[in-house]
Amino acid sequence: MIEQIIDYHLAHEGISRVVKILHCHRQFLGIDLDPSQHQKLCHKYTTLVEDKVIACREINGASLFLQSYHKDSHFFVVSGTPEDELRRIVTQRGLADYFEAVYGSPRTKDVIVREILDELELPRHQCLFVGDAMTDYHAAMATDIPFIGRVNKCEVGPFPEGTPMVGDLKALAEYLLCA
Repeated sequence: MIEQIIDYHLAHEGISRVVKILHCHRQFLGIDLDPSQHQKLCHKYTTLVEDKVIACREINGASLFLQSYHKDSHFFVVSGTPEDELRRIVTQRGLADYFEAVYGSPRTKDVIVREILDELELPRHQCLFVGDAMTDYHAAMATDIPFIGRVNKCEVGPFPEGTPMVGDLKALAEYLLCA
């Protein structure tokens, strides 16, 4: 059963843990969580991971990329992580000044991206969605934005054949210079 849960999680990276917790309990354990139980499990998950995410190593080239490009570009974080937690993480990592806004669940990525595009009247062909999960790819496709997958160097990546991919943000900067 643990293998099934891990497979589900990996196949649905980028989807809110709030949704995953409900699904896994119902689908794999046969448990319909009441709102109180669900909230306790979500809180427990947050307490287990938030400090670790704040303390983890950055993706190679991230700081330099953000420092180099944030003044001339609109940067946003769009994630399946709960929004309040995500904002704490971005702030604690010292990254808040690089982003115009930080958005997370419960709204879905495509909804958030549409709102950003509409509010700022950004031409889609001048935007770029960089993501590491299929939900990122799907949000980019649903909003007609060019997409680049960010994958670990040792991974093939979950994206369809022909999708541009980079291993880190140093490679993204090089890709953008060549584009």
